[in-house]
Amino acid sequence: MARVCILTTVHQPFDVRIFHKEARSLRQAGYEVYLLAPTAEPPRPVDGVHLEPLPPVRGRGQRMTILTWRAFRKALQQRAALYHFHDPELIPVGMALKIFSRARVVYDIHEDYPQQILSKTWIPAWLRRPVAWIVARLEELAARLFDSLVAATPTIARRFPANKTVVVRNFPRLQELTFTSSTPYTQRPPQVVYIGGITTVRGAVEMVKAMAKIEDDVHLVLAGAFESQALQEQLARLPGWERTRFVGWLNREQIVDLLGQARIGLVLLAPLPRYQVAWPVKLFEYMAAGIPFVASDFPLWQEIGEGAGLFVDPRSPEEIAQAIQWLLAHPHEAEAMGKRGRELVHREYNWEQESKRLLDLYERLLA
Repeated sequence: MARVCILTTVHQPFDVRIFHKEARSLRQAGYEVYLLAPTAEPPRPVDGVHLEPLPPVRGRGQRMTILTWRAFRKALQQRAALYHFHDPELIPVGMALKIFSRARVVYDIHEDYPQQILSKTWIPAWLRRPVAWIVARLEELAARLFDSLVAATPTIARRFPANKTVVVRNFPRLQELTFTSSTPYTQRPPQVVYIGGITTVRGAVEMVKAMAKIEDDVHLVLAGAFESQALQEQLARLPGWERTRFVGWLNREQIVDLLGQARIGLVLLAPLPRYQVAWPVKLFEYMAAGIPFVASDFPLWQEIGEGAGLFVDPRSPEEIAQAIQWLLAHPHEAEAMGKRGRELVHREYNWEQESKRLLDLYERLLA
């Protein structure tokens, strides 16, 4: 089968979408897969995928210049039949690969980047709109030049030509979320979990505040990384912090173990326009784990997860606390919600079904 080269300068090499879903699925389909990503690890095969490290650099400036140049040179050396890249800052690299090779080029779009830039706090406020405009124009150029675009959600896909764009959503892998050692639901301790980046726009403050408003003996487990030391210090000063346990980043096996002991999963993104049309991975992972969730009350999310959890105003610690307390006080109803979520994932919202879209695209491009 053909050699394909996957590139990222932003994500770590074992990113769930890039490595565990796309790269491994392509390898299982018979492709020779090379993954270029920033890491200090040595080059080696992992599950049949050839890891080709890009030496890490310091800061965004070096990443967007030095690391991008290194990625282009190393990618060209792979002599791949198809290059598949995952970051908007690699659009110029994709263009150069189109010029200097005869390969197909695919741009994988994880987010609505122009919208996302408007809320990036590290970019000065006066500069956000010009940067968002530049990124939007770059993506328009990419849509004309590249062979195909892979969009993580239908909303993202609507920004690009339909004849070139394939939606490949970020659903969980069923084989990964197999809970052989989980405790029966009604015997679990009153443990609420959040998995992912711990940020203000993802409800970190509201989650911790909610813990202080619950009468039951409940604990919140935060698994991920803080966006800043300042946020961690802010949360530590809140009354709900005494009921909160921070465990840091977990690998996939540890996440499975944590979800197998949890009663409730939280996904409380702020009501920003880009979040209201997102398909959050955490929501589907909680559903796959068979636990009910408390989620932001966005219409799309209510449609996706109907009957599998409770929806609240993500800005209201009081509503979050009430929803958690109701689920803990009604364990049999909560367990039934979790089972409905698992059934939805097994029937529809899973990577095993979704990966067929990616494999069909590769087959068309490399025919």
